[in-house]
Amino acid sequence: MPDATALDQATALIEKSWGRPIEALEALAVRRPCIDPLLRSTMHIRSALVVTENAVTVYQERLHALTRPGHVPAFYDLDRITRSAPDLRVAQAESHAFLQAISHAIEAREAATADSGPEVRLAQAAVARSAHAPHSVDQAPDQPAPSAAVGPSSPALGPRR
Repeated sequence: MPDATALDQATALIEKSWGRPIEALEALAVRRPCIDPLLRSTMHIRSALVVTENAVTVYQERLHALTRPGHVPAFYDLDRITRSAPDLRVAQAESHAFLQAISHAIEAREAATADSGPEVRLAQAAVARSAHAPHSVDQAPDQPAPSAAVGPSSPALGPRR
């Protein structure tokens, strides 16, 4: 795979790790996000990689068109060449970073499945319970519970209504 793009490499890594085609994994990540959060994260990273790979393709095509053999660039083309070259390098670096992030997520998945001792299962159960924990009616889910008053209440204030 010498001409494989970062997206092709990422797709192959993901399919090999989860053992399913990418289309099925995309559907799983959308339908059941809580079952495999690493799959969901990996698919989000892959989506960002798709955008970056499109940018790489656009910059490469622009540079090839502006620097094709036998073509003498016009004065205004020099500015476009000068701006497109670093943009291409940035997009390629982003693609590489996304590919690295996907490989790190896959390594984390492999480590989690290999080390599924009782502590890991308890932590997974706690995370699953915390997502379904009931909240009081007057409290928003993102707000912490109000702290309790410490010590006796002051009788000088009178009864509260």
